[in-house]
Amino acid sequence: MKGVRRAFAELVESFRIAFGALVGARLRTFLTTLGIVIGVSTVIAIVAIIQGLDRSFEEQIQFLGAHTLYVDRAPWIQSDDTWWMYRNRKKITVEELRAVQRESQLAVSVAPMSGVRGKVARGNVELESVVIRGTSEEYLNANGGSVQAGRFLVAGDVELARAAVVLGTDVVDRLFPDEPVAAAVGKKVLVAGRPFQVVGVLERQGQMLGMPLDNVAVMPYPSFGRIFGNQRNMVLSVAAPPGKVAELESELTPILRKARHVLPGKPDDFAFNRQEQFLKLYKQLTGALYGMAIGVGLITLIVGGIGIMNIMLVSVHERTREIGVRRALGARRSTILMQFLIESAAVAALGGALGTAVGLGVAQLVALLSPLAAAATPSAIVFGIAFSTATGLIFGIWPAWRAANLDPVEALRYE
Repeated sequence: MKGVRRAFAELVESFRIAFGALVGARLRTFLTTLGIVIGVSTVIAIVAIIQGLDRSFEEQIQFLGAHTLYVDRAPWIQSDDTWWMYRNRKKITVEELRAVQRESQLAVSVAPMSGVRGKVARGNVELESVVIRGTSEEYLNANGGSVQAGRFLVAGDVELARAAVVLGTDVVDRLFPDEPVAAAVGKKVLVAGRPFQVVGVLERQGQMLGMPLDNVAVMPYPSFGRIFGNQRNMVLSVAAPPGKVAELESELTPILRKARHVLPGKPDDFAFNRQEQFLKLYKQLTGALYGMAIGVGLITLIVGGIGIMNIMLVSVHERTREIGVRRALGARRSTILMQFLIESAAVAALGGALGTAVGLGVAQLVALLSPLAAAATPSAIVFGIAFSTATGLIFGIWPAWRAANLDPVEALRYE
């Protein structure tokens, strides 16, 4: 018990002496921390921006559906060397849609999607480049989303090829300015010059990769084919039960090969696309940024650590006589070692705290002045301070060891 009390008293005294030395040389302490501040702030700012982008990206691709397969004639992510393999493939058609609806046992819902950019007008207001999409009543079940006013398409709209349309909020805001969203329901609009009745308005979805998702007009796919032709490529969105996306893909492969008359031994002439492919590609791209942030931070922290070591060696030199007096009065080597380690760690921790604050401030400034998001997790903040403190301890070992191993007699005679 006596030993514990002595160790605690020595620790408290070491903290008091270390912080007293730092306060007594405030300018030197500030200049020493600059290297640590720059390194930590750089890492925290980059990590905060990347984490903000991660969160924003994940939110934006939620509309794709975590349990939805998108059957297309080509993968969405292609390289410059492979695009030619897909350009001449047969289009996905109603034949494949009906085969999946008829034969799949796992599919929760199946919706076709065909699209063009065209004009939507009301009165004197004409909107260009609206995404006009042909689909079925299963669209929301397969892709997610909801209707905020009116209703979505129903089976009767599809079977009878009715002139019914569901509009996105961007289209409604511009065609029906200064009116509540519900006011659009039941009104007539012109889609590609043809009259359609608005039966519903979709909930706002925002953007994905900078592309607006609410600039859309959704109609039954037979009505779409009647206006724009039935030879356009379809994408089938097929929803799987949770956790069974891979099983659904295995089930759909022979169904689609049969429907598309792919001969045995020949490769598939269709592709399965899913949300996780975008996430995988995104993580590969941001992984390089994380590596760069860590590399820059490590280099700067090493430079800052060398600065701490240099200043601590100067401090040991200046306080040689003080160390000799303390050793003569009974201070142990471990006590002297602890004092100087605490001093170097405190300098680095101070730099880490300041660097974290500066880095978060820079990240928030970037978020305010640009489309980039910023969101640092508590773990990143704790890591920044802890890593800088560890740097101070590592680079403070040599000066602390020198101080602890000074000869007391020689130290007392030092002038």
